[in-house]
Amino acid sequence: MKKYLLIAGLTLCSITFTYAQSTDANEQANYTQVITKRSEKIVTALNITDSAKFKRVVAIIVDQYRDLSAIHDTRNQQVKDIKSKQGDDKAAANTQIAAIDSSVDKQLDKLHNTYLAKLGTELNNQQIDEVKDQMTYRILPLTYNAYLDEIPNLSDVQKTQIKAWLVEAREHAIDAESSEKKHAWFGKYKGRINNYLSAQGYDMKKEGAEWQQRIKDKSSQKG
Repeated sequence: MKKYLLIAGLTLCSITFTYAQSTDANEQANYTQVITKRSEKIVTALNITDSAKFKRVVAIIVDQYRDLSAIHDTRNQQVKDIKSKQGDDKAAANTQIAAIDSSVDKQLDKLHNTYLAKLGTELNNQQIDEVKDQMTYRILPLTYNAYLDEIPNLSDVQKTQIKAWLVEAREHAIDAESSEKKHAWFGKYKGRINNYLSAQGYDMKKEGAEWQQRIKDKSSQKG
């Protein structure tokens, strides 16, 4: 009887392990499909006519998405394990998490530079900027144009500063793990920009209200 129970137990373990492998393989296949479609959409915006080059650039972007996911997933699992082990000792947990995040930042910086170098072998600077914009939902140009529309009398110096900060935000955002965190990077720099413009003498609340009114007026005229 014990022999049969042992055999049954081993068989169940084997089935469970095989199922886990199959599930993991399916998840990986689905993820590869998602990031491939996403990458193809990005490269399509570059209007590359050489099909071989198109595929090479897609492969570079797919690898980047996969490498970023690996770094962030590992970090999140480590943080989860730390919180589980430390329990109520939040100070100890935070110290360990800070060390992990420091290591992750270094990994992301290295991957970031490697990625841009790879893109540089296939694309010019303008195309690389387009890839960055596509990877960050074009938040940079949309936000920059919104500032120009909100405050029409911005000086060239102010425009340059706004653009520089948005570019810096984009450099961080392309390495972020989710849409929410990509938007968060731009939100952080928009706060910096608003503080800068306030210091330059602009009443941002007033500027925003007048801008919204102009938008409503234009909409009414079209109607």
